[in-house]
Amino acid sequence: MMPRSVLLQLARDSIQEVLEAKRTINKAALLRKHPLLNQMIATTVNIYIDNKLRGSSKTKIPSFTLLEDIIRNAKISAFEDKSFTPISTSEYLSCEIEILITTPDGVISEKDPSILKTTSYSLGKDI
Repeated sequence: MMPRSVLLQLARDSIQEVLEAKRTINKAALLRKHPLLNQMIATTVNIYIDNKLRGSSKTKIPSFTLLEDIIRNAKISAFEDKSFTPISTSEYLSCEIEILITTPDGVISEKDPSILKTTSYSLGKDI
């Protein structure tokens, strides 16, 4: 299994591509480095802000490669979920992204914390 962070980074990069209006994902390089991305796997991408659902997109039947499915579902959940307005840059920076991958052994779930941390730090023994 590949590092999960690759999948979460792919979802983040997919949304960022739309916000910045430029292509940054090198699909060929990712496929060379992570052959599992070539497999047909159904995914769900959920976006949360303050632990509340902000967008979601799910593939029911695996009809895309894992690479394409994550890119597709990330963009749909961020910009095309009819229950929400398209995500803004500030929302993107403070959102959590969750990926659910359906495998023969069950569902694998991964969550990526927001880029901007909203927690305040208290002075303690770590300082």
